[in-house]
Amino acid sequence: MSPTPPRPSDGAALARPARALHVHFVAVAGTGMGALAGLCRAAGHRVTGSDVAFYPPMGDALRAWGIETLEGFSPDHLAPAPDLVVIGNVCRPANVEARAAIDRGLRYVSMPGALAELFLRDRKSLVVAGTHGKTTTSSLLAYLLHAVGADPGFLVGGIPGDFPTSYRIGHVGGPFVIEGDEYDSAFFEKSPKMWQYLPSGAIVTSIEHDHIDIYPTLESYLAAFTGFVERMPDGAALVVAADDPRVRAVVRDARRLRVIGYGVEGDDTADLSPRWVASPRIEGTRRLFDLRRDGSLVGTARTPLSGLHNVRNATAAIALAHEACDVPIDALLGALEGFRGVRRRQELVADVAGVSIYDDFAHHPTAVRETVRALRERHPAGRLAAVFEPRSATASRRLHQDEYTHAFDDAHLTLLAPVGRPEIPAPERLDVEAIARELRSRGREASAPESLDAIVAALVGWARPGDAIALFSNGAFGGIHAKLRAALEAAPPSASSDGRRSATP
Repeated sequence: MSPTPPRPSDGAALARPARALHVHFVAVAGTGMGALAGLCRAAGHRVTGSDVAFYPPMGDALRAWGIETLEGFSPDHLAPAPDLVVIGNVCRPANVEARAAIDRGLRYVSMPGALAELFLRDRKSLVVAGTHGKTTTSSLLAYLLHAVGADPGFLVGGIPGDFPTSYRIGHVGGPFVIEGDEYDSAFFEKSPKMWQYLPSGAIVTSIEHDHIDIYPTLESYLAAFTGFVERMPDGAALVVAADDPRVRAVVRDARRLRVIGYGVEGDDTADLSPRWVASPRIEGTRRLFDLRRDGSLVGTARTPLSGLHNVRNATAAIALAHEACDVPIDALLGALEGFRGVRRRQELVADVAGVSIYDDFAHHPTAVRETVRALRERHPAGRLAAVFEPRSATASRRLHQDEYTHAFDDAHLTLLAPVGRPEIPAPERLDVEAIARELRSRGREASAPESLDAIVAALVGWARPGDAIALFSNGAFGGIHAKLRAALEAAPPSASSDGRRSATP
């Protein structure tokens, strides 16, 4: 095996190209890798990419963006030799294509290393980090900067409603917004992706133990954020959730940075007095908030997003746009109402006979809880069913067993799908039936059906016009969205339904 070549984070940067490159991606069909491939193609590079398969929607998107797709992994995909090989973090050391790139001495790099070298070195990099809210907050920040004419580039983990793709080049030399993922970079680079993003300014939204497959202890997870803060340059604006005790602990000694707290009126912020404070209220079905900076009212914002957590996300995005890019506050407040959200974040995917069906990526119990509350806020006159598939490495384990029993408190009905990783030993696996029992013991309607078909049947029997159904999963959830829609269209609920039939066995 050839030694690993020096990486930009080691102080030896890849030479910035004066010509178009041939960039090859190994495992290109993931969300982040696919978006970076599209970004490279938009920059004028020739881009090829391999993966085990190219299913829609990403497979179709890659081809539409002009990426040459190669099915399977093979050393033959490296001939003729590309100028740069980007190896995805799903690849293992035995991946034959990645192994061939390394052994042949080709220039190779991780996804965050490629992003930093090709797009960030001459830009004002603005990184949104944290356990929750990264995608929405980074999309909000990119949208606000674009709306006020700053022409930002961005790379985020979802598809913003205001842009056709999850990436954009923007003005060279201008700001570039990145969703700061704490997951590791590659098998040859076991460090958080966000460590390589060269932040000129950043947001930390929250810190709760997650990604247990990478961070077995809370201390190891906290170290990822401490390392991120340590890598920020002197004087950089670091906008942080002042109500989060773990965030406060991570930034407590960051005196060389401009640590700027944000929060909501009434938050317990201990020793970190927030500069930016939102005072939210609801008028009809719209959420508004008065915004104060250093105690002075700077304006009132109307946000199209539901939920108190999204008031926090909007406050953080406004704060960093102003503090790091000098954008006038009134311009940011005026632009906020036009934000169209992000796919798979409280996304309304269907309305059948007056029953609203939402798709949401939330899987950590805190994110699930806040989204359930937000959807109740959006549908105050109807009932809400929350349907949850535990699928991620963390959600499938018992790490947050107790927290899940309270994540669904604001739902009228909770249905828990089978755990998406049945290979996890039973003593370590999330016990969905125990969660359902605990909810029932507190007077709530809940069950853990054994199949998706059983879940769909239960929902069809329960729903009536005016109700909402939220489907939570960080995966495809077995195509339940289409199955539920078809079932409701075949047997549409009516206002005459008694609405009292139990959806639980």
